[in-house]
Amino acid sequence: MQAGSSGIGYGLKYQARCIADVKADTDHTSFIAGTLSLKEENEVHLIRLANGGTELICEGLFSHPNEIWDLASCPFDQRIFSSVFFNGESYGAAIWQIPELYGQLNSPQLEKIAALDAHNSKIRSVLWWPTGRHDKVVSVDEQNLILWSLDSSKKTAQVQSQESAGMLHYLSGGAWDPHDLNSIALTSESATQLWDLRTMKMTSTIEQVHPRNVDYDTKKEYVLVTAEDESGIRIWDLRMLKAPITELSGHAHWTWTVRCNPEYDGLILSAGTDSAVNLWLAPEQNTSDVVSKSARVSPLKHADPLLNTYSDYEDSVYGLAWSYREPWVFASLSYDGRVVVESIKPYLSKK
Repeated sequence: MQAGSSGIGYGLKYQARCIADVKADTDHTSFIAGTLSLKEENEVHLIRLANGGTELICEGLFSHPNEIWDLASCPFDQRIFSSVFFNGESYGAAIWQIPELYGQLNSPQLEKIAALDAHNSKIRSVLWWPTGRHDKVVSVDEQNLILWSLDSSKKTAQVQSQESAGMLHYLSGGAWDPHDLNSIALTSESATQLWDLRTMKMTSTIEQVHPRNVDYDTKKEYVLVTAEDESGIRIWDLRMLKAPITELSGHAHWTWTVRCNPEYDGLILSAGTDSAVNLWLAPEQNTSDVVSKSARVSPLKHADPLLNTYSDYEDSVYGLAWSYREPWVFASLSYDGRVVVESIKPYLSKK
């Protein structure tokens, strides 16, 4: 099914790639988005969905010194977030705090809590401990991952451990396993790598999938979803990695990002350079059925998993974020700086 956007729009001043749910805000459905301008002063927008869900309100507009390539909100403090940025010459990463007393639209200064400055290679993303109050943060550059201990009260970040993935892997990002907090998945040019943070060693790989993005199913253990370089997403059982358990092909060009719903089992968003957002309902998999078919080389085929395609975009869609507070709501961000918030309530009855 294809449909134009019936969502609520909000425009950033400049081009943008990054949007994140403010998970720690339990009173409002809110998101942060960051701009990507090389010449102008960049901005972080704190956006809130108004009561009744009829409009998006700018709760705060904050100056950011460089163009923003990655953005993630702290899971336990709504005023803290991380960014990966580029200053025209090199990449960096930092933890920021929104000032406690801020007015609307007056660009107050963000407070830098800590610089994640132990990287010698191009830094790509920052991963927060998935849930609850915890001091662990992982940063990923093209060749290394670093585990940090963050103390936001003392405004310090200390390297706890680090490891190299090797010169030829070119890491691009990752996700933290919400079911096994010692495990993360990292994407590279030619594989998805699974790492154990206790030993800082790679435990297994999914070769030749050319992943752009990865996310864990928050409701099902051992389930990983990858956004493929070519035209869709693949769903993997971490206990049997020879072939995906499901392949969902629905994009006309590169699939850039994928997000699993935090509450509703099997609901997945994907987006990419074909200027479309797809809403999927992944086919249910019986555990014994999955294991019995582990030797299959080809992914299993299922009918009509695509619930809807949101196609009312004029540019590539790089940013997706589900709301944890209202898990039937998601935000998308296209490269032209357009934020759209949609409700998937019409499709929940089909689950």
